[in-house]
Amino acid sequence: MMLREELPKIITASLPGPKAAEIIEKRSKYIPNAIRCAYPVVMERAEGAMIEDVDGNMFLDWIGGVGVLNIGHCEPEVVEAVKRQSEKYFHGMFNVVTHKGYVDLAEKICEIAPVNGNEKKAYFVNSGAEADENAVKIAKAYTGRPNIIVFSGAFHGRTLLTMQMTSKKAYAIGMGPFPSGVFRAQFPYYYRKPEGMPKDSLCEYYIDTIKEVFEQCAPADTIAAIVVEPLQGEGGFIPAPIEWIRRVRELCDEHGILLIADEVQSGFCRTGKMFASGYWKEAGVLPDIIATAKSIAAGVPLGAIVASKEIMDAPAGGTIGGTFGGNALACAAALKTIEIMERDDLAGRSLKMGETIMKRYCEIMEKYECVGDVRGLGAMIGIEFVKDKESKQPDSELTSGIIKRCAEKGLLVEGAGTYNNVIRFLGPLVMTDEQLEAGLDIFESVIGELS
Repeated sequence: MMLREELPKIITASLPGPKAAEIIEKRSKYIPNAIRCAYPVVMERAEGAMIEDVDGNMFLDWIGGVGVLNIGHCEPEVVEAVKRQSEKYFHGMFNVVTHKGYVDLAEKICEIAPVNGNEKKAYFVNSGAEADENAVKIAKAYTGRPNIIVFSGAFHGRTLLTMQMTSKKAYAIGMGPFPSGVFRAQFPYYYRKPEGMPKDSLCEYYIDTIKEVFEQCAPADTIAAIVVEPLQGEGGFIPAPIEWIRRVRELCDEHGILLIADEVQSGFCRTGKMFASGYWKEAGVLPDIIATAKSIAAGVPLGAIVASKEIMDAPAGGTIGGTFGGNALACAAALKTIEIMERDDLAGRSLKMGETIMKRYCEIMEKYECVGDVRGLGAMIGIEFVKDKESKQPDSELTSGIIKRCAEKGLLVEGAGTYNNVIRFLGPLVMTDEQLEAGLDIFESVIGELS
């Protein structure tokens, strides 16, 4: 049987196995401790949704390189596309020479990205953090304004600016001082709404926190952009409510502020649409800029920024671009990845998987007092663990125990959330129905065992 069709299977007496343990020990000698080894897995090869480690253990991957592998590990057509490109040339800096793959990919991204404007332009960087940072640079260039607004629970990266944009300061210990001009409002985390607040008051309550930034921190006419994740990733897989997004768009239009959608984790079919802001579009709302990365190129480093021609042409010459941005191998991978996603309807597959997962997670929530909430879009789903349903007190200890025990049974899952009490589903959309059911069985058995 091919690896991509296997089911999880642990054959060593313990994890890591002997070969993996040796490599992990060597890792600790040469790699900084701050880059943690979260799982006892040393990859030997990977296909689809499966990873085989150096000891022959088989793991079902529900992390997907943290949202990078929507199309799965080592998709053969993408491998072939990268091989073909590698035989022509690896690299030619796009600020110096033109290569066709970059131009073709920019055209494709402009075609599929739901952003404001009749004519669009796009360019490429190396990562999600770079995409977010460049989106902010462009917004400042276009508006001539110095400040931005971000949200509680936000994660935007680990560069100096994006560390400041990111809410959770555990990602920024000892790294300051940080850039000025970044102000924070409250993201609409309805599950943890103020006690006693009626549901029909929630949207305006959270909108008022943006208005408070205007009043207390920086006047509206100094704000270049409001940066929103359509579905918060590290913050706990919290979808931005559509009624709230409508009001944010209205505020932006009223004050000449650009709306930036951070689609680094939510893009490329993960939520049941090519971009999660496709749901905004259905509600009559479009962002002005989309910043994206992760699953765009099936594991080859690439990020993208797309906006209208007017916005994109605002920066002065030389202020955007970079050596490796839009590398030829990455563009070849991305073009083939998007082609397969459209041809094989991975957005539809995401919706189907999401239905299966949500049904099972809701059954688990009914059954166990430790599950407080289940939420998401398509196959981007979070399950939140609490001490009990009434208090909603986060249970980070149980969450980390579930993650560890799942790995011991051959299922790789990852945590998230402001309180480290959410487990997210980011598994490849190409996993088989049998693999999905096997993973759900393991996951539920572990919850039953540890709760």
